Amino acid sequence: MPVTTDDGLRDLLELDVVAVVGCSSTPGKAAHEIPAYLQRHGYDVIPVNPYADEILGREAYDSLADVEEEVDLVDVFRPSEEVPNVVDQVIARKADRGDVRAIWLQLGIEHDEAAARAEEAGLRIVQDRCMKVEHGRLVR
Repeated sequence: MPVTTDDGLRDLLELDVVAVVGCSSTPGKAAHEIPAYLQRHGYDVIPVNPYADEILGREAYDSLADVEEEVDLVDVFRPSEEVPNVVDQVIARKADRGDVRAIWLQLGIEHDEAAARAEEAGLRIVQDRCMKVEHGRLVR
C-alpha cells in the first residue's frame, strides 16, 4: 500500500537527498517552485532533466542513472503514463547502488501498477500528493 498516513509521510520527509525527475528550469512552474521550496528548507535537491544543464544552481542530470550522488528519495514531476518507466529506473538504481528508499509522485500523478512494482522491490511510494504541501503541513 502506498504511504498515506501522517507518520509515514513524516518519515519520508526526513530523507535528505531528493532527486527530482522532471525538475523544470522555468520559474513559476510547479516542477521548479516545489524543488526550490524543498531546497530552501534544507533538502539536497538534485535536478534530473535532459533538456537543462543547470537548475536551482545545481548540475542537472540527463537521467536518474547519471546522478553521481547518493539519492534517498525520487520526487516525480512527469505525467502518470511515464511513471512505469521512472519506477523501472528507480528499481534498477536501487538494485545497482542500493541507495533509493522511496518514490514520491506529485499531486495529480499516480499509477497503481507501477506503485505495486515499486513496493515489491522494497521501495516506499507516495502517490498524488504534493511534497511541499505535506512538508508545510507536517514538518513545521
